[in-house]
Amino acid sequence: MRTLARRLLLPGLTTLALTATGCSSTPHTGAADAAAPATLAPAGDGTSQQLDVAAAPQGTPTPAAVARADGKGKTEQSSLKVASYDQASGRAVIAKAPQGPAPKPTKSASPSSSPSSSSPSPTADKPVAVGDVIASAPAPGAPNGLLAKVTEVVGKTDSGTEVKTASTTLAAVLNDDKADGKVPVDPSTVTVEPLMKGVTFSWAKGPGVKFGPQSAKLPLGNLRLDVNAAVDTAPDAPASAGASVSGFVQLAPQVEFSYDGGASGGSGPRGATLGMSGEWSSQWKLQGRAAASTGAPKRIPFAKLHSAPVIQVGPVPVVVNLDLTCYVQVEADGRVTLDVQQDVKGDFKVGGSYALGKGWTPISESHVKSTPVTATVAATGKVKGALGAEASVGLYGAVGVSADFAPYLRGEADAKASASSDGKTSLSGAWALYGGFDLSGNLHLQLSLFGTPLFERKIPLGSLNREWALASGHAER
Repeated sequence: MRTLARRLLLPGLTTLALTATGCSSTPHTGAADAAAPATLAPAGDGTSQQLDVAAAPQGTPTPAAVARADGKGKTEQSSLKVASYDQASGRAVIAKAPQGPAPKPTKSASPSSSPSSSSPSPTADKPVAVGDVIASAPAPGAPNGLLAKVTEVVGKTDSGTEVKTASTTLAAVLNDDKADGKVPVDPSTVTVEPLMKGVTFSWAKGPGVKFGPQSAKLPLGNLRLDVNAAVDTAPDAPASAGASVSGFVQLAPQVEFSYDGGASGGSGPRGATLGMSGEWSSQWKLQGRAAASTGAPKRIPFAKLHSAPVIQVGPVPVVVNLDLTCYVQVEADGRVTLDVQQDVKGDFKVGGSYALGKGWTPISESHVKSTPVTATVAATGKVKGALGAEASVGLYGAVGVSADFAPYLRGEADAKASASSDGKTSLSGAWALYGGFDLSGNLHLQLSLFGTPLFERKIPLGSLNREWALASGHAER
């Protein structure tokens, strides 16, 4: 693949350096208060615990967690697993899990707290009963894990005990416990589906991992997509003005999860948070004369990424589903020819935060810096190009938060030509180039999986936009 380094400086290009300040959006009253962790007294029974939040170990089966219907003891890590699940009927087969490593004890919230939820218990080997709640990592028939309540024990089979299940919430297994943590997504667990030619994927988990023709090192925990793709060129453009986009997107996503089950009377949690955050960098070049776009800007997806990391919240395996679609978007009038490059670095954070009495409020933040750019714009007209990503994060296969983050470049030019009878001609005009980013999205009904009340419609994250001048110029001859 051709590298951007070969095209850094072309004759007549203007080089500038730019820094953009960070920005955040909290469009609903009380959002800032809701996003902050609540300070709570221990639950009335004195058994509330502060649970560890960490990535589930890979390479060994993750045992299911079971909340027993008899109410004796806390939710525990069991010796059971979901052997199979049929989504259409809600039937599952529960079997004995292979013996794995001993679970890591959880931290106690106070000296009066009960023993760890994941400590060995005589009930760990008990068969499931009606009313038990099962939280499972991905299993056959349940690629996004399973969170369900047993409604009927059908009977024994060769594979285990067959049961009927119904949907339930995290409040049924986390009860009055508390948890708060950030878990990086292991890039080696991300599956990538290229949607066009010229897309390559790289990731780094250990030292010495290289990518690209320059053999540069990729930071640990990062994943990177390189793209070199043609876009529709204006029909009247010369061959030398063929439109294309090239560059890369590099990010290190992490899941943010918190739960505060301090509400009394089984009415659900007092607070909760689900979100995705991470560092972002991209370097990309838009050049040529893009074809005119009619109606909505033309969006060209070039890769889909998916990951279903399991985070261990005390004894409970919580399956988080992450989806990311990277795209190129061009909006043009078919008249402008440009050659522009931009480097963008920053971070982003999107999600939702719940507080009892206030409901769900959005979290939407981004801090972006733009490094030196090179740019030229010719002719008259307007063009806007973005290299962005549509993201979604949810639990057990249900979308909870969707967001669209798109750093972009926008150029416009106004040229005037004149001629006289003696054959003399002149050309004068001005051009300008702008950088920026758009961040938007929604909170979805499926956030009720926490055990919080439903809301009637999607809650928008709020449209966050920031734009800054990159370069400008005048031409006369």
